[in-house]
Amino acid sequence: MKEERPWGWYETIESGEGYKVKKIHVHSGQRFSLQFHRKREEHWVIIDGTGVVTLGEHEYQANPGSFFTVSIEQRHRVAAGKDGLTFIEVQRGQCSERDIVRLEDDYGRHVPSFLEMLT
Repeated sequence: MKEERPWGWYETIESGEGYKVKKIHVHSGQRFSLQFHRKREEHWVIIDGTGVVTLGEHEYQANPGSFFTVSIEQRHRVAAGKDGLTFIEVQRGQCSERDIVRLEDDYGRHVPSFLEMLT
């Protein structure tokens, strides 16, 4: 089942103890929050479209076949190019949607204060 988001959608393909596999699509010209996760790492393989992946302080061009590893607590973001961007994400660890700490968000969703991030 697709889960709609302001930036696009995702669908969970498979999940089990300590892992989850998703197909994620970011619409043309959109991006998701600059964020990090406290309890999981992610591995991404770009399957369609182009865009830019931010990992820490670095930006990388994303094309079909590109792959990226997002470490626990590493800041990251995906921004889609003119044709959108689709990738497969494999999560390892505690795979909960509640484990998203937003640092910046284009869609008015909650960005925690410094004090909230300490808890």
